[in-house]
Amino acid sequence: MNHPPLSFPDITDIKVKNSGEPSLLLCIFYKKNMKRIYTSILLLCMVTMAGAQHTLLPTPTSHQNQNGSFELTGHVKIISQGEYSDKLSKDFQKEVSQSDLPKKKGKGVIVFMQSPENGMPADAYELNIGNDTIRLCASSESGLFYAKEALLQMARHQKGQLNTCRIQDSPRFRWRGFMLDESRHFFGKEKVKQYLDIMASLRLNVFHWHLTDEPGWRIEIKRYPKLTTIGATGNWHNPKAEPQFYTQEEIKEIVAYAAERHIMVVPEFDMPGHASALCRAYPEVSGGGKGRWEGFTFHPCKEETFELINNILDEIVTLFPAPYIHIGGDEVHYGNQDWYTDPEIQDFIKKNKLGNETGLEHYFIRRAADLVASKGKTMIGWDEIVDAGVSPQKAIVMWWRHDRKYQLVKALEKGYRVIMTPRLPMYGDFIQHPTHQVGRRDGVNQLENVYRFPEPIINLAQGYEQQLLGVQQSVWTERIADSKRLDYMVFPRLFAVAEAAWTTAQQKSYETFLDKLPHYLKRLQEAGIYYFNLFAPETTPEPAAPDKEDVLKNG
Repeated sequence: MNHPPLSFPDITDIKVKNSGEPSLLLCIFYKKNMKRIYTSILLLCMVTMAGAQHTLLPTPTSHQNQNGSFELTGHVKIISQGEYSDKLSKDFQKEVSQSDLPKKKGKGVIVFMQSPENGMPADAYELNIGNDTIRLCASSESGLFYAKEALLQMARHQKGQLNTCRIQDSPRFRWRGFMLDESRHFFGKEKVKQYLDIMASLRLNVFHWHLTDEPGWRIEIKRYPKLTTIGATGNWHNPKAEPQFYTQEEIKEIVAYAAERHIMVVPEFDMPGHASALCRAYPEVSGGGKGRWEGFTFHPCKEETFELINNILDEIVTLFPAPYIHIGGDEVHYGNQDWYTDPEIQDFIKKNKLGNETGLEHYFIRRAADLVASKGKTMIGWDEIVDAGVSPQKAIVMWWRHDRKYQLVKALEKGYRVIMTPRLPMYGDFIQHPTHQVGRRDGVNQLENVYRFPEPIINLAQGYEQQLLGVQQSVWTERIADSKRLDYMVFPRLFAVAEAAWTTAQQKSYETFLDKLPHYLKRLQEAGIYYFNLFAPETTPEPAAPDKEDVLKNG
Protein backbone atom coordinates (compact mmCIF):
# COMPACT_ATOMS: atom_id res chain seq x y z
CA MET A 1 0.00 0.00 0.00
CA ASN A 2 1.35 3.45 -0.94
CA HIS A 3 1.49 6.10 1.77
CA PRO A 4 2.34 9.79 1.74
CA PRO A 5 5.90 10.29 3.00
CA LEU A 6 6.58 11.17 6.61
CA SER A 7 7.10 14.93 6.50
CA PHE A 8 8.65 17.49 8.80
CA PRO A 9 8.75 21.30 8.76
CA ASP A 10 11.25 23.11 7.16
CA ILE A 11 29.95 17.73 33.35
CA THR A 12 32.83 19.51 35.65
CA ASP A 13 36.43 18.25 35.07
CA ILE A 14 37.76 16.32 38.06
CA LYS A 15 41.39 17.19 38.74
CA VAL A 16 43.46 15.17 41.19
CA LYS A 17 46.66 16.60 42.62
CA ASN A 18 49.86 14.80 41.66
CA SER A 19 50.89 14.21 45.24
CA GLY A 20 48.93 11.44 46.88
CA GLU A 21 46.77 10.81 43.82
CA PRO A 22 44.32 8.01 44.78
CA SER A 23 44.15 4.94 42.59
CA LEU A 24 40.80 3.69 41.30
CA LEU A 25 41.12 0.56 43.45
CA LEU A 26 41.68 2.67 46.54
CA CYS A 27 38.63 4.73 45.70
CA ILE A 28 36.57 1.57 45.33
CA PHE A 29 37.84 0.35 48.70
CA TYR A 30 36.71 3.54 50.39
CA LYS A 31 33.61 4.16 48.31
CA LYS A 32 31.23 4.08 51.27
CA ASN A 33 32.95 7.17 52.66
CA MET A 34 34.13 8.74 49.43
CA LYS A 35 31.22 8.15 47.05
CA ARG A 36 31.42 11.42 45.19
CA ILE A 37 35.20 11.28 44.76
CA TYR A 38 35.00 7.68 43.61
CA THR A 39 32.27 8.41 41.08
CA SER A 40 34.07 11.41 39.62
CA ILE A 41 37.35 9.52 39.19
CA LEU A 42 35.55 6.54 37.68
CA LEU A 43 33.85 8.76 35.14
CA LEU A 44 37.13 10.51 34.35
CA CYS A 45 38.94 7.20 33.83
CA MET A 46 36.19 5.88 31.55
CA VAL A 47 36.13 9.12 29.56
CA THR A 48 39.90 8.80 29.08
CA MET A 49 39.57 5.20 27.87
CA ALA A 50 36.85 6.23 25.44
CA GLY A 51 39.08 9.00 24.09
CA ALA A 52 40.95 6.54 21.91
CA GLN A 53 37.87 6.05 19.74
CA HIS A 54 35.21 8.32 18.31
CA THR A 55 32.54 9.23 20.84
CA LEU A 56 29.75 10.32 18.53
CA LEU A 57 26.35 9.50 19.92
CA PRO A 58 24.39 8.19 18.17
CA THR A 59 26.98 5.99 16.47
CA PRO A 60 27.33 6.90 12.78
CA THR A 61 26.84 4.57 9.85
CA SER A 62 30.48 4.77 8.76
CA HIS A 63 33.52 6.22 10.53
CA GLN A 64 36.92 5.92 8.84
CA ASN A 65 39.92 7.12 10.81
CA GLN A 66 42.85 8.70 9.02
CA ASN A 67 46.34 9.78 10.04
CA GLY A 68 46.45 13.43 11.00
CA SER A 69 44.77 16.09 13.10
CA PHE A 70 42.91 19.38 12.88
CA GLU A 71 43.02 21.94 15.69
CA LEU A 72 39.61 23.55 16.11
CA THR A 73 39.75 26.82 18.05
CA GLY A 74 37.22 29.36 19.20
CA HIS A 75 38.15 31.58 16.24
CA VAL A 76 38.16 29.61 13.03
CA LYS A 77 37.66 30.62 9.40
CA ILE A 78 34.37 29.38 8.01
CA ILE A 79 33.18 29.26 4.40
CA SER A 80 29.53 28.57 3.58
CA GLN A 81 27.69 27.87 0.36
CA GLY A 82 23.99 28.71 0.33
CA GLU A 83 21.55 30.66 2.48
CA TYR A 84 20.99 27.96 5.09
CA SER A 85 24.70 27.16 5.17
CA ASP A 86 25.35 30.83 5.92
CA LYS A 87 22.96 30.77 8.86
CA LEU A 88 24.27 27.48 10.22
CA SER A 89 27.89 28.54 9.95
CA LYS A 90 27.13 31.68 11.97
CA ASP A 91 25.42 29.55 14.62
CA PHE A 92 28.44 27.26 14.71
CA GLN A 93 30.87 30.17 15.02
CA LYS A 94 28.89 31.51 17.96
CA GLU A 95 28.80 28.11 19.65
CA VAL A 96 32.54 27.47 19.36
CA SER A 97 33.41 31.02 20.44
CA GLN A 98 31.38 30.48 23.62
CA SER A 99 32.87 27.04 24.27
CA ASP A 100 35.95 26.10 26.26
CA LEU A 101 37.99 25.59 23.09
CA PRO A 102 41.28 27.53 22.81
CA LYS A 103 40.57 31.19 22.02
CA LYS A 104 43.46 31.61 19.61
CA LYS A 105 42.95 32.05 15.88
CA GLY A 106 42.87 28.75 14.05
CA LYS A 107 44.90 27.94 10.93
CA GLY A 108 42.43 25.76 9.09
CA VAL A 109 39.08 26.35 7.44
CA ILE A 110 35.61 24.81 7.86
CA VAL A 111 33.32 24.53 4.84
CA PHE A 112 29.51 24.17 5.11
CA MET A 113 27.94 22.79 1.91
CA GLN A 114 24.23 22.09 1.49
CA SER A 115 22.90 21.18 -1.92
CA PRO A 116 20.14 18.85 -3.12
CA GLU A 117 22.52 17.83 -5.92
CA ASN A 118 24.59 15.93 -3.34
CA GLY A 119 22.02 13.16 -3.65
CA MET A 120 21.95 12.20 0.03
CA PRO A 121 18.82 10.91 1.78
CA ALA A 122 16.90 13.17 4.18
CA ASP A 123 18.81 13.78 7.42
CA ALA A 124 21.98 12.19 6.00
CA TYR A 125 25.33 13.98 6.12
CA GLU A 126 29.02 13.59 5.45
CA LEU A 127 31.74 15.02 7.67
CA ASN A 128 35.32 15.07 6.39
CA ILE A 129 38.05 16.23 8.78
CA GLY A 130 41.37 16.82 7.06
CA ASN A 131 44.62 18.31 8.30
CA ASP A 132 43.69 21.83 7.23
CA THR A 133 40.03 21.63 6.13
CA ILE A 134 36.78 20.33 7.58
CA ARG A 135 33.91 19.81 5.14
CA LEU A 136 30.29 19.34 6.21
CA CYS A 137 28.08 18.18 3.35
CA ALA A 138 24.38 17.34 3.06
CA SER A 139 21.50 17.51 0.63
CA SER A 140 18.96 18.59 3.26
CA GLU A 141 19.04 21.36 5.82
CA SER A 142 18.47 18.81 8.57
CA GLY A 143 21.42 16.75 7.35
CA LEU A 144 23.75 19.75 7.46
CA PHE A 145 22.47 20.59 10.94
CA TYR A 146 23.26 17.06 12.13
CA ALA A 147 26.73 17.32 10.63
CA LYS A 148 27.24 20.48 12.66
CA GLU A 149 26.02 18.76 15.83
CA ALA A 150 28.36 15.81 15.20
CA LEU A 151 31.31 18.16 14.77
CA LEU A 152 30.42 19.96 18.01
CA GLN A 153 30.26 16.64 19.86
CA MET A 154 33.71 15.70 18.64
CA ALA A 155 35.17 19.12 19.39
CA ARG A 156 33.87 19.12 22.96
CA HIS A 157 35.15 15.65 23.69
CA GLN A 158 38.55 16.08 22.05
CA LYS A 159 38.92 19.68 23.27
CA GLY A 160 39.47 20.89 19.73
CA GLN A 161 42.21 18.38 18.82
CA LEU A 162 40.31 16.48 16.14
CA ASN A 163 41.60 13.32 14.56
CA THR A 164 41.26 13.34 10.80
CA CYS A 165 38.48 11.07 9.59
CA ARG A 166 35.61 10.61 7.19
CA ILE A 167 32.09 10.11 8.56
CA GLN A 168 29.13 9.13 6.40
CA ASP A 169 25.90 8.96 8.32
CA SER A 170 22.14 8.58 7.92
CA PRO A 171 19.37 7.53 10.31
CA ARG A 172 17.79 4.12 10.66
CA PHE A 173 14.33 5.58 11.35
CA ARG A 174 12.52 8.70 10.21
CA TRP A 175 10.66 9.19 13.51
CA ARG A 176 13.04 9.61 16.46
CA GLY A 177 10.80 10.80 19.22
CA PHE A 178 10.46 11.90 22.82
CA MET A 179 7.10 12.44 24.52
CA LEU A 180 6.58 14.60 27.60
CA ASP A 181 3.33 14.52 29.58
CA GLU A 182 2.64 17.99 30.99
CA SER A 183 -0.99 17.40 31.88
CA ARG A 184 -0.20 15.47 35.04
CA HIS A 185 2.63 17.78 36.08
CA PHE A 186 3.73 21.00 34.39
CA PHE A 187 7.40 21.84 33.79
CA GLY A 188 7.36 25.06 31.78
CA LYS A 189 8.95 26.70 28.79
CA GLU A 190 12.59 26.77 29.89
CA LYS A 191 12.64 23.07 30.75
CA VAL A 192 11.11 22.18 27.42
CA LYS A 193 13.72 24.27 25.61
CA GLN A 194 16.52 22.59 27.55
CA TYR A 195 15.22 19.20 26.44
CA LEU A 196 14.89 20.38 22.84
CA ASP A 197 18.56 21.40 22.89
CA ILE A 198 19.57 17.96 24.13
CA MET A 199 17.30 16.23 21.62
CA ALA A 200 18.87 18.19 18.78
CA SER A 201 22.37 17.20 19.85
CA LEU A 202 21.27 13.55 19.79
CA ARG A 203 19.59 13.79 16.36
CA LEU A 204 16.12 13.23 17.84
CA ASN A 205 13.57 14.96 15.65
CA VAL A 206 10.05 14.64 17.12
CA PHE A 207 8.75 16.20 20.34
CA HIS A 208 5.38 14.63 21.12
CA TRP A 209 3.73 17.06 23.54
CA HIS A 210 1.01 15.56 25.75
CA LEU A 211 -0.90 18.70 26.73
CA THR A 212 -4.39 17.45 27.65
CA ASP A 213 -5.59 14.65 29.93
CA GLU A 214 -7.39 14.11 33.23
CA PRO A 215 -5.46 16.35 35.67
CA GLY A 216 -5.06 19.47 33.56
CA TRP A 217 -5.54 21.20 30.22
CA ARG A 218 -2.29 23.02 29.31
CA ILE A 219 -2.89 24.95 26.09
CA GLU A 220 -4.69 28.26 25.70
CA ILE A 221 -7.73 28.07 23.44
CA LYS A 222 -9.13 31.57 23.04
CA ARG A 223 -12.62 30.51 22.01
CA TYR A 224 -12.95 28.43 25.20
CA PRO A 225 -11.38 30.43 28.06
CA LYS A 226 -12.65 28.08 30.78
CA LEU A 227 -10.19 25.48 29.53
CA THR A 228 -7.45 27.50 31.23
CA THR A 229 -9.37 29.10 34.10
CA ILE A 230 -10.94 25.78 35.15
CA GLY A 231 -9.40 23.01 33.07
CA ALA A 232 -5.81 24.04 33.81
CA THR A 233 -6.40 24.01 37.58
CA GLY A 234 -4.76 21.15 39.44
CA ASN A 235 -2.25 18.42 38.72
CA TRP A 236 -1.99 14.70 39.43
CA HIS A 237 -1.33 15.00 43.15
CA ASN A 238 -3.08 18.31 43.94
CA PRO A 239 -6.43 19.03 42.28
CA LYS A 240 -6.44 22.57 43.69
CA ALA A 241 -3.04 23.65 42.36
CA GLU A 242 -2.95 27.01 40.60
CA PRO A 243 -3.76 26.90 36.87
CA GLN A 244 -0.70 26.20 34.72
CA PHE A 245 -0.74 26.28 30.94
CA TYR A 246 1.03 27.59 27.87
CA THR A 247 -0.28 30.71 26.18
CA GLN A 248 -0.57 30.60 22.42
CA GLU A 249 2.42 32.94 22.14
CA GLU A 250 4.50 30.57 24.29
CA ILE A 251 3.42 27.65 22.11
CA LYS A 252 4.52 29.51 18.99
CA GLU A 253 7.84 30.38 20.61
CA ILE A 254 8.56 26.77 21.56
CA VAL A 255 7.48 25.41 18.17
CA ALA A 256 9.77 27.90 16.42
CA TYR A 257 12.62 27.06 18.81
CA ALA A 258 12.17 23.38 18.00
CA ALA A 259 11.96 24.00 14.23
CA GLU A 260 15.32 25.79 14.28
CA ARG A 261 16.72 22.53 15.66
CA HIS A 262 14.87 20.39 13.11
CA ILE A 263 12.48 19.03 15.69
CA MET A 264 8.82 18.66 14.82
CA VAL A 265 6.36 19.32 17.65
CA VAL A 266 3.29 17.07 17.59
CA PRO A 267 0.48 18.01 20.00
CA GLU A 268 -1.81 15.50 21.65
CA PHE A 269 -5.47 16.41 22.21
CA ASP A 270 -6.94 13.38 23.99
CA MET A 271 -10.34 11.97 22.97
CA PRO A 272 -12.79 10.37 23.51
CA GLY A 273 -11.32 9.33 26.86
CA HIS A 274 -8.82 11.12 29.12
CA ALA A 275 -10.98 14.22 28.64
CA SER A 276 -11.65 14.99 32.31
CA ALA A 277 -9.99 18.41 32.40
CA LEU A 278 -12.00 19.64 29.42
CA CYS A 279 -15.23 18.15 30.75
CA ARG A 280 -14.74 19.94 34.09
CA ALA A 281 -14.63 23.19 32.17
CA TYR A 282 -17.45 22.34 29.74
CA PRO A 283 -19.61 19.63 31.37
CA GLU A 284 -22.23 19.91 28.64
CA VAL A 285 -20.01 17.73 26.41
CA SER A 286 -19.19 15.16 29.10
CA GLY A 287 -20.07 11.54 28.49
CA GLY A 288 -20.33 10.76 32.18
CA GLY A 289 -18.20 8.28 34.07
CA LYS A 290 -18.46 7.07 37.64
CA GLY A 291 -16.44 7.97 40.75
CA ARG A 292 -12.75 8.15 39.92
CA TRP A 293 -13.68 8.35 36.23
CA GLU A 294 -16.28 11.13 36.39
CA GLY A 295 -16.16 13.20 33.21
CA PHE A 296 -13.51 10.92 31.70
CA THR A 297 -15.11 10.74 28.24
CA PHE A 298 -16.70 13.09 25.77
CA HIS A 299 -20.37 12.59 25.02
CA PRO A 300 -20.09 10.49 21.87
CA CYS A 301 -23.45 11.37 20.27
CA LYS A 302 -23.96 15.09 20.70
CA GLU A 303 -23.14 17.25 17.74
CA GLU A 304 -22.09 19.91 20.28
CA THR A 305 -19.18 17.63 21.19
CA PHE A 306 -17.85 17.49 17.66
CA GLU A 307 -18.47 21.21 17.13
CA LEU A 308 -16.30 21.95 20.19
CA ILE A 309 -13.59 19.55 19.03
CA ASN A 310 -13.64 21.09 15.56
CA ASN A 311 -13.31 24.60 16.97
CA ILE A 312 -10.41 23.61 19.22
CA LEU A 313 -8.66 21.92 16.30
CA ASP A 314 -9.02 25.15 14.31
CA GLU A 315 -6.84 26.91 16.89
CA ILE A 316 -4.43 24.00 17.36
CA VAL A 317 -3.59 23.80 13.65
CA THR A 318 -2.60 27.47 13.62
CA LEU A 319 -0.10 26.82 16.41
CA PHE A 320 1.47 23.57 15.21
CA PRO A 321 2.65 23.39 11.58
CA ALA A 322 3.42 19.67 11.90
CA PRO A 323 1.31 17.52 9.55
CA TYR A 324 0.12 15.37 12.47
CA ILE A 325 -2.24 15.68 15.42
CA HIS A 326 -2.33 12.97 18.08
CA ILE A 327 -5.85 12.30 19.39
CA GLY A 328 -5.11 9.61 21.98
CA GLY A 329 -7.97 7.15 21.50
CA ASP A 330 -6.90 4.84 24.35
CA GLU A 331 -8.42 3.41 27.52
CA VAL A 332 -11.94 4.65 26.84
CA HIS A 333 -13.41 1.76 28.86
CA TYR A 334 -12.19 3.32 32.12
CA GLY A 335 -14.85 6.02 32.04
CA ASN A 336 -17.66 5.08 29.65
CA GLN A 337 -19.98 3.48 32.25
CA ASP A 338 -22.79 5.92 31.45
CA TRP A 339 -22.74 4.90 27.82
CA TYR A 340 -24.36 1.63 28.86
CA THR A 341 -27.36 3.28 30.56
CA ASP A 342 -27.89 6.66 28.91
CA PRO A 343 -31.08 6.38 26.78
CA GLU A 344 -29.83 8.89 24.20
CA ILE A 345 -26.59 6.97 23.74
CA GLN A 346 -28.31 3.60 23.56
CA ASP A 347 -30.77 4.89 20.98
CA PHE A 348 -27.87 6.29 18.95
CA ILE A 349 -26.13 2.91 18.95
CA LYS A 350 -29.27 1.18 17.69
CA LYS A 351 -30.17 3.83 15.13
CA ASN A 352 -26.70 3.81 13.60
CA LYS A 353 -26.29 0.01 13.86
CA LEU A 354 -23.06 0.35 15.83
CA GLY A 355 -23.63 -2.93 17.67
CA ASN A 356 -22.44 -1.95 21.13
CA GLU A 357 -20.46 0.58 23.14
CA THR A 358 -17.18 -0.49 21.53
CA GLY A 359 -18.73 0.15 18.13
CA LEU A 360 -19.71 3.61 19.38
CA GLU A 361 -16.13 4.24 20.49
CA HIS A 362 -14.90 3.29 17.01
CA TYR A 363 -17.50 5.60 15.44
CA PHE A 364 -16.08 8.45 17.53
CA ILE A 365 -12.52 7.66 16.41
CA ARG A 366 -13.56 7.66 12.74
CA ARG A 367 -15.23 11.05 13.14
CA ALA A 368 -12.13 12.39 14.89
CA ALA A 369 -9.99 11.14 11.99
CA ASP A 370 -12.28 12.93 9.53
CA LEU A 371 -12.08 16.18 11.53
CA VAL A 372 -8.30 16.01 11.63
CA ALA A 373 -8.17 15.23 7.92
CA SER A 374 -10.43 18.21 7.19
CA LYS A 375 -7.68 20.42 8.65
CA GLY A 376 -5.13 18.97 6.25
CA LYS A 377 -3.52 16.85 8.96
CA THR A 378 -3.00 13.15 9.61
CA MET A 379 -4.30 11.62 12.83
CA ILE A 380 -2.05 9.68 15.19
CA GLY A 381 -3.58 7.45 17.84
CA TRP A 382 -2.60 4.82 20.37
CA ASP A 383 -2.88 1.23 19.19
CA GLU A 384 -6.56 0.87 20.14
CA ILE A 385 -7.42 2.75 16.94
CA VAL A 386 -6.31 -0.24 14.85
CA ASP A 387 -9.75 -1.78 15.43
CA ALA A 388 -11.76 1.39 14.71
CA GLY A 389 -11.97 1.04 10.93
CA VAL A 390 -10.01 4.23 10.14
CA SER A 391 -8.37 4.28 6.73
CA PRO A 392 -4.58 3.73 6.96
CA GLN A 393 -4.28 6.75 4.69
CA LYS A 394 -5.75 8.90 7.46
CA ALA A 395 -4.01 7.53 10.53
CA ILE A 396 -0.71 6.49 12.08
CA VAL A 397 -0.60 4.04 14.97
CA MET A 398 1.50 4.32 18.11
CA TRP A 399 2.04 0.81 19.44
CA TRP A 400 2.25 1.06 23.23
CA ARG A 401 0.94 -2.22 24.70
CA HIS A 402 4.06 -4.36 24.81
CA ASP A 403 1.99 -7.31 26.04
CA ARG A 404 -0.16 -7.14 22.90
CA LYS A 405 2.32 -7.79 20.17
CA TYR A 406 -0.53 -9.00 18.03
CA GLN A 407 -1.78 -5.41 17.94
CA LEU A 408 1.48 -4.34 16.32
CA VAL A 409 1.22 -7.16 13.79
CA LYS A 410 -2.44 -6.36 13.11
CA ALA A 411 -1.62 -2.69 12.50
CA LEU A 412 1.07 -3.58 10.00
CA GLU A 413 -1.07 -6.17 8.25
CA LYS A 414 -3.85 -3.60 7.85
CA GLY A 415 -1.44 -1.18 6.20
CA TYR A 416 -0.91 1.32 9.01
CA ARG A 417 2.33 3.16 9.51
CA VAL A 418 3.55 2.49 13.03
CA ILE A 419 5.61 4.29 15.66
CA MET A 420 6.97 1.94 18.33
CA THR A 421 6.80 3.12 21.94
CA PRO A 422 5.91 -0.02 23.95
CA ARG A 423 5.68 0.36 27.73
CA LEU A 424 8.53 -2.12 28.06
CA PRO A 425 11.12 -0.81 27.42
CA MET A 426 10.20 2.66 26.09
CA TYR A 427 8.15 4.24 28.89
CA GLY A 428 10.23 6.60 30.98
CA ASP A 429 8.06 6.44 34.10
CA PHE A 430 8.98 2.79 34.73
CA ILE A 431 11.79 2.31 37.22
CA GLN A 432 15.25 1.85 35.72
CA HIS A 433 16.97 -0.16 38.46
CA PRO A 434 15.68 -3.07 40.58
CA THR A 435 16.45 -1.16 43.81
CA HIS A 436 14.27 1.81 42.89
CA GLN A 437 11.00 2.19 44.77
CA VAL A 438 9.16 5.10 43.12
CA GLY A 439 7.39 4.81 39.80
CA ARG A 440 5.83 2.07 37.76
CA ARG A 441 7.16 -1.27 38.95
CA ASP A 442 5.36 -3.78 36.74
CA GLY A 443 8.61 -3.93 34.81
CA VAL A 444 12.14 -2.49 34.94
CA ASN A 445 13.18 -0.47 31.93
CA GLN A 446 16.92 -0.75 32.37
CA LEU A 447 19.28 1.13 30.11
CA GLU A 448 20.40 -1.98 28.24
CA ASN A 449 16.82 -2.96 27.40
CA VAL A 450 16.16 0.49 25.97
CA TYR A 451 19.39 0.38 23.97
CA ARG A 452 18.71 -3.02 22.44
CA PHE A 453 15.22 -2.04 21.23
CA PRO A 454 13.69 -2.76 18.73
CA GLU A 455 15.73 -5.89 17.96
CA PRO A 456 13.76 -8.20 20.34
CA ILE A 457 10.54 -7.61 18.36
CA ILE A 458 11.79 -6.60 14.92
CA ASN A 459 11.02 -10.04 13.51
CA LEU A 460 7.32 -9.24 13.91
CA ALA A 461 7.65 -6.56 11.25
CA GLN A 462 9.35 -8.76 8.66
CA GLY A 463 8.04 -7.73 5.28
CA TYR A 464 6.57 -4.49 6.67
CA GLU A 465 9.79 -2.60 7.42
CA GLN A 466 8.78 0.42 5.32
CA GLN A 467 5.74 0.92 7.57
CA LEU A 468 7.86 1.25 10.71
CA LEU A 469 8.31 5.00 11.02
CA GLY A 470 10.46 4.82 14.13
CA VAL A 471 10.72 4.69 17.89
CA GLN A 472 9.89 6.99 20.78
CA GLN A 473 10.45 7.29 24.50
CA SER A 474 7.26 8.33 26.31
CA VAL A 475 7.44 9.89 29.77
CA TRP A 476 4.23 9.94 31.80
CA THR A 477 4.44 12.10 34.88
CA GLU A 478 2.07 10.84 37.58
CA ARG A 479 5.06 10.29 39.89
CA ILE A 480 7.25 13.00 38.38
CA ALA A 481 6.45 16.42 39.80
CA ASP A 482 9.69 18.41 39.48
CA SER A 483 12.62 18.90 37.17
CA LYS A 484 15.09 16.93 39.30
CA ARG A 485 13.02 13.77 39.18
CA LEU A 486 12.17 14.32 35.52
CA ASP A 487 15.86 14.51 34.65
CA TYR A 488 16.57 11.41 36.72
CA MET A 489 13.94 9.39 34.88
CA VAL A 490 14.99 10.64 31.44
CA PHE A 491 18.78 10.35 31.72
CA PRO A 492 20.73 8.37 30.74
CA ARG A 493 17.95 6.45 29.01
CA LEU A 494 17.40 9.17 26.41
CA PHE A 495 20.94 8.55 25.14
CA ALA A 496 20.00 4.93 24.53
CA VAL A 497 16.79 6.01 22.77
CA ALA A 498 18.83 8.18 20.42
CA GLU A 499 21.03 5.29 19.39
CA ALA A 500 18.06 2.92 19.09
CA ALA A 501 16.38 5.41 16.75
CA TRP A 502 19.37 6.40 14.62
CA THR A 503 21.92 3.59 14.50
CA THR A 504 21.48 0.39 12.52
CA ALA A 505 21.47 -2.91 14.39
CA GLN A 506 24.76 -3.85 12.74
CA GLN A 507 26.51 -0.74 14.05
CA LYS A 508 25.17 -0.92 17.62
CA SER A 509 27.32 -2.20 20.49
CA TYR A 510 26.15 -1.84 24.07
CA GLU A 511 29.70 -2.22 25.36
CA THR A 512 30.93 0.61 23.15
CA PHE A 513 27.93 2.70 24.18
CA LEU A 514 28.88 2.26 27.84
CA ASP A 515 32.43 3.35 27.03
CA LYS A 516 31.07 6.57 25.52
CA LEU A 517 28.46 7.26 28.16
CA PRO A 518 30.66 8.82 30.90
CA HIS A 519 31.50 11.73 28.60
CA TYR A 520 27.80 12.50 28.18
CA LEU A 521 27.10 12.08 31.88
CA LYS A 522 29.88 14.58 32.52
CA ARG A 523 28.16 17.03 30.20
CA LEU A 524 24.91 16.58 32.12
CA GLN A 525 26.75 17.22 35.36
CA GLU A 526 28.20 20.43 33.95
CA ALA A 527 24.71 21.54 32.96
CA GLY A 528 23.31 20.88 36.44
CA ILE A 529 21.14 18.00 35.22
CA TYR A 530 20.57 15.24 37.78
CA TYR A 531 20.81 11.75 36.30
CA PHE A 532 20.84 8.12 37.35
CA ASN A 533 24.46 6.95 37.52
CA LEU A 534 24.36 3.30 36.57
CA PHE A 535 28.12 3.00 37.19
CA ALA A 536 27.68 3.89 40.87
CA PRO A 537 23.93 3.87 41.69
CA GLU A 538 24.44 4.75 45.35
CA THR A 539 25.89 8.15 44.38
CA THR A 540 22.65 9.34 42.76
CA PRO A 541 19.79 8.54 45.15
CA GLU A 542 16.31 8.24 43.75
CA PRO A 543 14.46 11.58 44.13
CA ALA A 544 11.18 11.68 46.02
CA ALA A 545 7.85 11.85 44.24
CA PRO A 546 4.25 12.74 45.14
CA ASP A 547 1.87 9.94 46.02
CA LYS A 548 -1.87 9.36 46.31
CA GLU A 549 -4.29 6.50 46.05
CA ASP A 550 -4.84 6.01 42.35
CA VAL A 551 -5.40 2.87 40.34
CA LEU A 552 -3.13 4.23 37.61
CA LYS A 553 -0.23 5.52 39.70
CA ASN A 554 1.89 2.45 39.07
CA GLY A 555 0.49 1.57 35.68
